[in-house]
Amino acid sequence: MRIIVLLVSITLFFAVLGLAVKNGALVTLHYYLGMVWEAPLVVMLLIFFCVGVAAGVSACIGVIVRQRRQMELLRRELSQLQPGNVPGNGLAKNGF
Repeated sequence: MRIIVLLVSITLFFAVLGLAVKNGALVTLHYYLGMVWEAPLVVMLLIFFCVGVAAGVSACIGVIVRQRRQMELLRRELSQLQPGNVPGNGLAKNGF
């Protein structure tokens, strides 16, 4: 498994390196109020990719925090139960 991950990582590295070498030309980004920014295309792609990742992660933070709180509450409830008092879910009666 480690070999597969290593091969995929090396392949991805060379694909991104090729993209960076082939797209080194300056591009101009025109924004509102006459703002202009010139940078290599690969730099702009990297920046906008990072902004997208940050937006996606920040959108998921609330759900992750809520799930962790719920898991901690359920762990506390489980630790308070006595081993003999755990209610069954009825699946053992049916043979499943």
